[in-house]
Amino acid sequence: MRAITKGISRHFPVIGVMRSYRREDLSHDLIAGIVVGMLTVPQAVAYALLAGLPAEAGLYACLAPMVIHALLSSSRQLIVGPVAIAALMVASTVGEHAPAYSDAYLGITTVLSLQVGLILWLLRLLQVGGIVNLLSHPVISGFVNGAAILIIVSQLAPLSGIGGTTPRLGDGTAAGLVSLAGSLAAVNPAALALGVASLLVMAAFRRWGSALPRLWRSGESVTSHPLTRIGPVLLLVDRTALVAILVVDVPLVGSVPAGLPSLTLPVFDAGLWWDLAPNALLIALVAYVESYSVGKTLASRQRQRIDSHQELLALGAANVAAAFSGAYPVAGSFSRSSLNYASGARTPASALVCGAVIVATLLWLTPIFVHLPHAVLAAIVIVAVYELADFRSVLRDRRFYRPDVVTHFATFASVLLGGVEVGLVVGVAVSLVLFMRGSARPHIAVVGRLGDTPHFRNVERYTVKTWPHLVAARVDESFYFANADTVEDRLAELAVPQPGQEPAVKHLLVIMSAVNFIDSTGLEMLKRLTLRLEKREVSLHLCEIKGPVRDQLGHVNIDEWLTGEVFRTTDDAFNALTAAAGRWVWSGGEDAAPKET
Repeated sequence: MRAITKGISRHFPVIGVMRSYRREDLSHDLIAGIVVGMLTVPQAVAYALLAGLPAEAGLYACLAPMVIHALLSSSRQLIVGPVAIAALMVASTVGEHAPAYSDAYLGITTVLSLQVGLILWLLRLLQVGGIVNLLSHPVISGFVNGAAILIIVSQLAPLSGIGGTTPRLGDGTAAGLVSLAGSLAAVNPAALALGVASLLVMAAFRRWGSALPRLWRSGESVTSHPLTRIGPVLLLVDRTALVAILVVDVPLVGSVPAGLPSLTLPVFDAGLWWDLAPNALLIALVAYVESYSVGKTLASRQRQRIDSHQELLALGAANVAAAFSGAYPVAGSFSRSSLNYASGARTPASALVCGAVIVATLLWLTPIFVHLPHAVLAAIVIVAVYELADFRSVLRDRRFYRPDVVTHFATFASVLLGGVEVGLVVGVAVSLVLFMRGSARPHIAVVGRLGDTPHFRNVERYTVKTWPHLVAARVDESFYFANADTVEDRLAELAVPQPGQEPAVKHLLVIMSAVNFIDSTGLEMLKRLTLRLEKREVSLHLCEIKGPVRDQLGHVNIDEWLTGEVFRTTDDAFNALTAAAGRWVWSGGEDAAPKET
């Protein structure tokens, strides 16, 4: 019985949280939930329109998915629901496949949600959550920056009152700008004025919102205070009232059905499921990376940790719930989760309070959306995605590791030119190619003894002792198909005597402290290298072999074909191979000591 209880608690972390719940936690969770709920309403509607869906779909995505995630997640402050990046990817997917399936937008998004949930559960079942490591930091950074610009461009039309709906996404920024340029004559001056004014108001609240009342705690960042986030809420109320009173002629959201979502059964069409599968995989990976990153960041601030496997389970369940409640794929929200933390949330109960705010909105407040301008929602989206963009990391990567800059801009440009899916695939491909390129040309250092110590260092960086008849080379990479030929040629070159060198090289020692595995191509390389060196009367020796690699070599009878010996340490190898030499030289630079015997 105890084992069953322990298993249930492991899969429902909220049980452990509630056992330690204190009375003083309730006020913190209640306030945080209300504040986050106030921000969630305008964002949910805005992101639904960004995804090309009815406004209520965004609100539905904040109910069952958020509540179920709160019950299953190992994070105490992570808020799941509609987010800008997922909405952009959904819009691109729907725009691509809807024409072939009678423009059944909601049917496509419910299938997409179910597929995303099942993919996340499959990753949890196979315990291969590490696959998201393919989405490296420069890939994610370039993707987010490109998507931010793509989203902003897509919102220029509703911001200026052109058409009143979000245009199709996924064809890239150029297509969006061309479409916008051809519609300049249709700009609605009143909508443009509302949109620009909304941008200015939200920027002002982000900068000075917490300084208006005297609730800002000393030493707290202005931009992190909850009151800086209420700009969208005030805009929703103020601009809606303004349009309703003055009867301003601008595109409006219109009527939103009141009431809670009903059970929705996804369409089981084999052709549709097959067509959506690649898009669902990409959305699942991006959603998990975004959710886990946000949750891990918030947990680290409290010296807590989150379980990556449990997050796969929780996020998968949230998306399955979205599929059966008429919503679309969801992920962890950076802005709302950060606001939840800054507002003092202590447990997932704040998410339940946020859900109650959404329920109240659906039951009693939907009439306000009748007069809500599209331009205001476009401004909310623009400000939200602008905060996601981060180009400063590119400057840091340029000084630290330049290949990451190439990956970033390749992803960034591909998103702008080809759309989100193309950009993500190109980014992953470029990062893998650059990784393979780097490992195909591994660093190989010739080392010597550091004084009379048992330590050995690179002859190009330190003044060390070397012996003319012995070359010791440390290979800082595993031996596999991508670098086998390069490693063989460079090691063979080291055994070639330099002009005027006497005596000739007799021993080549390969230090394998950085070799983690050897594939069959790498093994054949070692055998070929042994034969090449044997023709020059040079013996090949190995040392510092790790346990797993030693086990590999034990299966191929290395003693039968290796011309030299296998030593435990580099020091053992030098002692054995230089015992009878009697002569060594200083190596390592212009200040190296003169020859000694």
